[in-house]
Amino acid sequence: MYSVTNPATGDLVEEVPNSTAEEVEAAVARVHGGYQAWRRRSVAERAAIVKRAAVLFAERADELAAIMTMEMGKRINEGRGEVGIVVDIFDYYADHGEELLADEPVAIKGGQAVITKNPIGPLLGIMPWNFPCYQVARFVAPNLVLGNTILLKHASICPRSAAAIESVLRDAGVPDDVYVNTFASSRQIPAILADPRIQGVSLTGSEQAGISVAADAGKHLKKTVLELGGSDPLIVLDSADLDETVKATATARMRNCGQSCNAPKRMIVLADLYDEFVDKLTKRVADFYLPGDPADPETKLPPLASVAAADEVAEQVERAVRQGATLRTGGQRIEPGAYLEATVLTDVTPEMDAYYEEIFGPVVLVFKAESEEEAIAIANDSPFGLGASVWGTDAARNRRVADQIEAGMVYLNSAGGSQADLPFGGIKRSGMGRELGAAGIEEFMNKKSIRL
Repeated sequence: MYSVTNPATGDLVEEVPNSTAEEVEAAVARVHGGYQAWRRRSVAERAAIVKRAAVLFAERADELAAIMTMEMGKRINEGRGEVGIVVDIFDYYADHGEELLADEPVAIKGGQAVITKNPIGPLLGIMPWNFPCYQVARFVAPNLVLGNTILLKHASICPRSAAAIESVLRDAGVPDDVYVNTFASSRQIPAILADPRIQGVSLTGSEQAGISVAADAGKHLKKTVLELGGSDPLIVLDSADLDETVKATATARMRNCGQSCNAPKRMIVLADLYDEFVDKLTKRVADFYLPGDPADPETKLPPLASVAAADEVAEQVERAVRQGATLRTGGQRIEPGAYLEATVLTDVTPEMDAYYEEIFGPVVLVFKAESEEEAIAIANDSPFGLGASVWGTDAARNRRVADQIEAGMVYLNSAGGSQADLPFGGIKRSGMGRELGAAGIEEFMNKKSIRL
């Protein structure tokens, strides 16, 4: 069952039944049937439709933001901002599609060749709840321009977002059999992946979901892109203005109520700044991030996406303290709804669960490093490798440290960012493959070699 429960109150708003096996079969048949006609359209035709979608997303930003606020508690201003990124993504692939898909001449021994860039067929997209529109855009926009067709399964708490996105694409001119939303259950995913008509799958979600989908996809030799969890390090080497550094890093961590895969979850501060940094960060978190109605633009701390999510994060904090971590502020559940106080933890050691696990909520872990080398070692001592950031006033030093961090993305003096023209993805248990930028359109592409 798909359901909408207002996380600010805990009230059930709507329930949507799962698609039946017959409905899922019909959806797969539709995207399979629509593929040949869609792929034969010119890149310019497909890009024009994607460009029109960008316009419609912009026009419906308030509507989409309100849906996200109701479904998963996103602050209304952050919802509007998310739709702005969606517009950028659709614009990017529409504007650069012909360039990105142009034939690539290759000089080879004894002759010449060309690499043509072609779609591979119908794809399954499995999307999460934390960014209901942005995550879909990362997968959908490049593949529509490329010529693949898409069966989309959204998160079970986001049926309204799923329907609204499909409505935008339909109104933009995406044919009925090119993009199809399904309310399939997770139990139906293995059968979809086993279907020979589906050629690949992209999942953004939890580590366990990624393991399950990757196993099923691998069993049937399906191309897979996985964007999973993260426990991104943020290294503070020095600061010209510590107050501004604290403010910026707290903002990056608390964005989306801490429910971002690439948020800076572990702040690693050199010893000479550590005590002052912790004091200022604790005060900032305690005084500024106060809970409120996510529909109110003045609210700084919305609820988490669900009561279950809030309970899980609260239990992680409680366990960390029980194992010896120091609770500087926060950590308490607030009812009704799915609220949790913004939290700062220090003195977390490798013997504690919190050292290695991902905490998906408004919780900051701060570590002290005695040297640049120790900071890098702490940063890399993680099963995850999604993003990271380095903060300091010496550009050469920042770059030196960035080069040694094991992650798919490193930002200098900013954190947790995403933009349409920059590849996004990680290594280790954070997943495989890339989205966005030129790399994002190549994941489900047949690069066909033609020897002339």
